[in-house]
Amino acid sequence: MERLMDRIRADGRVIGKDILKIDSFLNHQVDVDLMEVIGEEFARYFRRKEITKVLTVEASGIAPAIFTARALRKPLLYARKSKPSTMDAGHYAAEVQSFTKGRVFDITVSASFLGPSDKVLIIDDFLAFGSTVRGLLEITSRAGAEVVGVGIVVEKGFQEAGRQLREQGIDLCSLVVIDRMSEGSVEMHGGIPAASAGHPRR
Repeated sequence: MERLMDRIRADGRVIGKDILKIDSFLNHQVDVDLMEVIGEEFARYFRRKEITKVLTVEASGIAPAIFTARALRKPLLYARKSKPSTMDAGHYAAEVQSFTKGRVFDITVSASFLGPSDKVLIIDDFLAFGSTVRGLLEITSRAGAEVVGVGIVVEKGFQEAGRQLREQGIDLCSLVVIDRMSEGSVEMHGGIPAASAGHPRR
């Protein structure tokens, strides 16, 4: 996705060897026009799936997920990082490790909003080590729901999560894949091929 890659080149900042800071438009301040394009791109790729719900986790996944849900005309459901007192007793939880924050926390989804009849599209902003996506996969499995695909805005291709998820047979669509990073330099490529047998383009 050239527009997203151009924005990463213009505004992305590499910290250390493996942190790409793009919080000026994706996960702190949000460029809503770009998010709308991102949502439409995910919707186009997954449009032939029988999706009933778009699932993400608060907070950074909400922006791309809400525009994807809007483009698909499906509800957005997001996992909470703390269980609110108003949540019903019935819920599904999974443990997630944040490598950037250096801590482990539980994510929860109310059982009222996720069940065996659901076909779920997972959306998140980054894929590096895969802990968040695996937590969402665990929650959907516990709910008896089916995951029909995973959409990622930026995948760190030099880390293992993307390869592992694809080897599990998951339909993983990453809009941009980072091949390598160094201070002042990001090498990347578009993650969606020009045409895919399973997902023909409009």
